[in-house]
Amino acid sequence: MSIENIRPMADEVAGLMAARFGGLRRGHQADLDSMMRKRGGALPRRLRREARILLDGDRMAGHPKLARQVNFDRFERAHKALTHYLRPLGKGARLQGGAVSIAASVILGLMILGAVAVWIMLQRGLI
Repeated sequence: MSIENIRPMADEVAGLMAARFGGLRRGHQADLDSMMRKRGGALPRRLRREARILLDGDRMAGHPKLARQVNFDRFERAHKALTHYLRPLGKGARLQGGAVSIAASVILGLMILGAVAVWIMLQRGLI
């Protein structure tokens, strides 16, 4: 691993956080610093520590002398833990969950409408 890999890894985690937790305007690129300020509390405590390691490494990568001080093994472990946690619920799963939710609400509405129709028919003596 080298210094050039630090920024893309941090951006990947920021993008995953934005996809999972929201908090990003349309057309804007997620950066780890803003995502940690906005949605860092949504991460479990253990992963917040890992995200801080990524954030510190990302900040240090901008300075050549400080970038040499980044513990790359620890940085890679933090990146792996965060991506492992954030990846399972991607856009596909959220869209599928949204479609199921809409279908369930439509079905519930139709069931209530049917129950009201049966009740009205019973009241009028049609059944």
